[in-house]
Parts: sequence; structure tokens; C-alpha cells
Amino acid sequence: MKRLIAAAAIAGAGAIPGPVSAQAVAEAPAHSLSANLGLVTEYRYRGIGQTNGDPAVQAGLDYEHSSGVYAGTWWTNVSWLADADPDVSSSLETDIYAGYRGSFGDFGYDVGVLRYLYPGSFPSGFTSPHTTELYVAGSWRMFTLKYSHAVTNLFGFDDSEGAGYLELNGDVALGAGFGLLAHVGHQRIPAGRVGGVEIRSRDDCSYTDWALGLTKEFVGLDWKLSWIDTNAEGGTGECYRNARDRDVGKSVLVLSVGKTF
Repeated sequence: MKRLIAAAAIAGAGAIPGPVSAQAVAEAPAHSLSANLGLVTEYRYRGIGQTNGDPAVQAGLDYEHSSGVYAGTWWTNVSWLADADPDVSSSLETDIYAGYRGSFGDFGYDVGVLRYLYPGSFPSGFTSPHTTELYVAGSWRMFTLKYSHAVTNLFGFDDSEGAGYLELNGDVALGAGFGLLAHVGHQRIPAGRVGGVEIRSRDDCSYTDWALGLTKEFVGLDWKLSWIDTNAEGGTGECYRNARDRDVGKSVLVLSVGKTF
């Protein structure tokens, strides 16, 4: 997900005067279930590399009720935890989320909670990477504005409860089945202290990310080519340079292909 959970538009049906048609109109099902499967050349989340430049296989399962209530789960391989510490065995991210969405006219809304889990074993003293965020999003036509707020430490950063991520996304139809995606976001990670000693200022690990993507359905699959970049500090000894000496926030082209069932 670590994907954008966008507000969905719900069309209302108006009453039609006169006799009822002999052929009844089938009502939309109250419950719906869908699954998705994808492959990406590199897993980036909020602009930051999660697989050290390697591909990722990703899958998800989503439930939605006609009232607007939804829930789902999503999985992907990761390497960023093991890249940071060879004593970490975790190589999987599991997301669990639930929320409510709806719309009125051209405006949509979406509120929910998302839990990121990283099953595996961690050495003594390792800060838990498991993270819980609350989110709220509003959409208007092709634009979606979303804010996510961490109510736990954020992805293993010590003393980072209260971190926030604000993002603006656009989705424009170009014709001939092509679409253009645009994104800009800012991750705020507050100053942190351990034992009363400051270990991180607010500016050390906070950053902005941006992306442009081109989408197309081809041979029954959904394709996307994205250019992703950030101003995250990835120099030696900085927040976004991993133990394998890679700047995980540098610009990259990512190709993805997927299918929703």
C-alpha cells in the first residue's frame, strides 16, 4: 500500500414515473469481494525504496458493503528491515485496513485505519516496525487529498508517534485507454528523544516525494510506468541511506503490471 485508498463515487438512482418495466433491473449486490495480484520492478512507498532496488510480488483481498463499509488486506515482500540489521529475519509486509467511504455529487470522502505488520524475528532492543495509522481523504473529480496520522511509532523510528503524511493525487484520462497519474506528498517525522536525549531533529528524516505515472490496460492486464523522486536525505549516515550503502530515496523508474479479479 500501501496504496491510496481513494473515495469511491456512488451514483443515486432516480424514480421513473409510469408503469414498471416487465424486465426487473438487477440490484447491485450488498456484498462484493475482489482480489488483486501484481509485480513491480521495485517496491517504493511514499517515495522510499522497500526492496533495495529489487522486484516485489504483491497481492491483496478486498471486501466492500453497499453501505460504504470496506475492509481488506495486502501483502508484499520487503527487504528494508533486513537491510538495516542482518539479525532481522522479516521479509514480508502485511497490511490490514478498514474504513468507510461515500460521496455526494462530485465530492467523495474516505476515513479508516491501517495497520502495517512485519512478521519475523527481531534482535533485542530493535524498535518494532509495526505501525498503525488513521487516515481521512477527500476527493473532487480527478483529485484526492489524503492525510495519514501515526498513532504508534512510524516504521521503526524511535519516538515518532504523531508522524503525519499529507498527499495530493491526480488521475487524468488521456484517451485511447491511457491515464496520467500525478502525486506529491510530504512525510513529517517529529523530533525524537530516547532517555531524554535528542536523537533526531524534525528536519533529519522529514521529506517530500513526488511522482508521475502513465497507465494503460493491455492484453487484459493493468500496466503502469512511474517516475518517482524525493528530497529525502540519503547521504552517508543520514536517515535514508541503508546499511547496504544505497540511497533509498533517489529517483527511479518503476514498471508495474497487475490484475484485479
